[in-house]
Amino acid sequence: MLKNEKGFTLIEMLVVLLIITVLILLIVPNLGSKTGDMHDDGCDALIVTVQAQADMYELDKGSKVDSIGTLVSDGYINAEQQTCQNGNSLSVTNGKVK
Repeated sequence: MLKNEKGFTLIEMLVVLLIITVLILLIVPNLGSKTGDMHDDGCDALIVTVQAQADMYELDKGSKVDSIGTLVSDGYINAEQQTCQNGNSLSVTNGKVK
C-alpha cells in the first residue's frame, strides 16, 4: 500500500511553535523599552520647533517671548504644542524654550 506522507507531524508543529514563542519572548520586551526613548526624541523635536517659533516671535515683535502662553495666544503654536507626549510641559525663560 502507498502511504500518504503529506503534512507535518505533531512534533514538527510543536518545535515550530516553540521557536516562534522564543523569538516573541526575546523581541517584545525590547520594543516596550523603546517607547520612552521615542517620546524623549519627539519632545526634543518639539522643543526645537517651538524654539523656532519663539525666535520668529522675537523677529516679528522686537522682544523676546515671556511665556509659552503668549506663543499660543498670538498664534505661533497650537495649544497641543505646550506639552510633550511624555507629559513634560514646555516653558520659556528669557526667550529660550525648555
